[in-house]
Amino acid sequence: MLASLQRRTHRMTTMTKGLVVPAGGGTHLDMSAPGRFAQLKLLGGETTGSIMMFEETVPPGTKSTRHLHHDSDEVVWVLEGEFSFQIGDVAGQGGPGTCAFLPRNVPHAWKNCGSTTGRALFLYTPAAAGGYIEEMLQPATSEEELDARRRKHHWEIVGPNPL
Repeated sequence: MLASLQRRTHRMTTMTKGLVVPAGGGTHLDMSAPGRFAQLKLLGGETTGSIMMFEETVPPGTKSTRHLHHDSDEVVWVLEGEFSFQIGDVAGQGGPGTCAFLPRNVPHAWKNCGSTTGRALFLYTPAAAGGYIEEMLQPATSEEELDARRRKHHWEIVGPNPL
């Protein structure tokens, strides 16, 4: 899988045309829990750093850390299920079609608060913060390595998820 991703990334860093990722396409990424995975749809190198986008599938109760990105804004579009969000002092919740804007440098967290598996589309612009997600394709060997990756992509964990 890594060799395929490297070929795809190398090919796309020099691409000057558009890109179509078919339904079900993208690079598969197993996440941190059973039933949690992502399909990486657009990599930062494919968009010359403009955006990074992935679709994540999360079981009920799954939640993010409370964190922020120093260099990227994030957009979350709920496709299935029910999600709650805490973005700075703003709280919100919604099902399919709900859109959340998570500005850079603002602590935020999300949770699948529904009783069924949820799916959401995540987009980073510029793509910088998405590099952390892309690096998850190579499992980290320690918490120290994860911390180094977060620093590299300007992520900061700021506490437990309040949701």
